[in-house]
Amino acid sequence: MKIFGLYDTSEVKVEDFGLKRYINLEPKLIVKSHGRSREKFGKSKINIVERLINVLATPGHRGKKHKIMTRVTGKYTQGAKAVIEAFKLIEARTKENPVQVLVRAIEKASPRDEITTIEYGGARYPQAVDCSPLRRVNLALKNIVHGAHDKAFDSKKKIYEALANEIILASQGSNESFAITKKIEMEKQADSAR
Repeated sequence: MKIFGLYDTSEVKVEDFGLKRYINLEPKLIVKSHGRSREKFGKSKINIVERLINVLATPGHRGKKHKIMTRVTGKYTQGAKAVIEAFKLIEARTKENPVQVLVRAIEKASPRDEITTIEYGGARYPQAVDCSPLRRVNLALKNIVHGAHDKAFDSKKKIYEALANEIILASQGSNESFAITKKIEMEKQADSAR
């Protein structure tokens, strides 16, 4: 069985051992779970392509600026069409399985450390903490989609073109990728807060 009847996930390999349990590559024809997995770590049971579609529909806001990011909120078919088109572009450009390229992009764009604020004696201090594997995947997907929305907003580029470009750049570890620059920035902040 292939994802969307097009992409085979049997040969896709996850190199990062920390993320192996949290990147689900279970083969399904239609990747739609209807929000059925509600238990603890339920997101890890949802196919990674479906999670990309869900994040593309509602990627959330930036920091404390509650700015709406997208105009396809909640419409699964629009998000799925955008992802399928992006995958076709990725396949044409890289000549390899787009699901493998997506997995590689997530592995390279997921930050290992981040900072949290600790209040001690009335003062607030940044403290470096390790990122959990599930949060690493969530942050990588969110940053990939944010980068795609930034490049597609107010330009002639369609969202699927921007998404394909962002995934390819992130899979190569390029500094032109929004997700990679965000990861580097987070890890630098964590290093300075140790």
